[in-house]
Amino acid sequence: MEHATQIQEQQLPSTPSLSAGDLAELMSSFNEVTAKLEQTHTQLRGEVVRLNTELAQANEALQRSKRLAALGEMAAGISHEIRNPLGSIRLYTRMLQEDLAEMPEQCSIVDKIGRAVTGLDQIVGDVLSFSREMRVRPAMTSSAMVIDDAVNACVATLDGLEVKTEVASGCEEIHCDPSMVHQALINIIRNGAQATKDHGGRHMEVSVLKGAESGFEIAVSDSGGGIDEEVIERMFNPFFTTRAAGTGLGLSIVHRIMDAHSGSVRVENKADDSGWTQGAKVSLLLPSRINERLSEEGHPQIVVRAGRMSQPRVESGTAAHGASNEIEQAAQGEVA
Repeated sequence: MEHATQIQEQQLPSTPSLSAGDLAELMSSFNEVTAKLEQTHTQLRGEVVRLNTELAQANEALQRSKRLAALGEMAAGISHEIRNPLGSIRLYTRMLQEDLAEMPEQCSIVDKIGRAVTGLDQIVGDVLSFSREMRVRPAMTSSAMVIDDAVNACVATLDGLEVKTEVASGCEEIHCDPSMVHQALINIIRNGAQATKDHGGRHMEVSVLKGAESGFEIAVSDSGGGIDEEVIERMFNPFFTTRAAGTGLGLSIVHRIMDAHSGSVRVENKADDSGWTQGAKVSLLLPSRINERLSEEGHPQIVVRAGRMSQPRVESGTAAHGASNEIEQAAQGEVA
């Protein structure tokens, strides 16, 4: 009884009451947390959408690369089969030229056959270059040697044109695979020479300059009629050409070479003070040094698989453009 009385006498702690201000502060904190949760949820949902889009693009690029690789293997096989008889035709042509040396009319016909064989051999070479695996072996290379060798290799195409070469101070050496940059330059010089002749131009310039950022710029300028914007958008896509003859692979090979060098290509039209187009300028933009890894033999190299192409980073002025669907359409048209 005494114990019960003690319990009754104990005072239980009173529950503090919430004022209107406390309740308002609590509701404000609750709303703030809820808003943050909704914002986080929205951000996460956007990130999931972005990742799904990137995954779909990566899968699409992978499938495109597989189709291009299959197309490249098929083209390489056909090209090898064509190149063998071409060698025989070239040999017989030379023999005929010797036998018909004193018969100018017949000899001129043989000369035409020889030029046709040379043109066909260049086409086969483009197909093989596009289809084969690229092994980039970068090294410090003389800039003057690179551009002089490329110009000398295009003597026949440049016949009748005045070509100026220049290496800016501080650009005496570049880090690249000299044979591949040599090939890329040849393809660009030939295109520029054709455009110059088609529009009655007389001058071309090949120069090595310091890039706008770090790195180097190898620029080929012609005095042709310039390049239409819609052509600039597509000119580096495989099999695209504005000419009746040719494979349309020359400039896509240029892109693959620059892609392997972690570089890009810039295309722009030159204009005089009055705004009239005075030709085009195509620049190979190279980094100051190429990231590389060692091959099994211990040599620095970068491997680009046959048919592999990223989206071309073609810069028209300051705008960058990607490849159109023609790459995939070409592959789908040839490979089931």
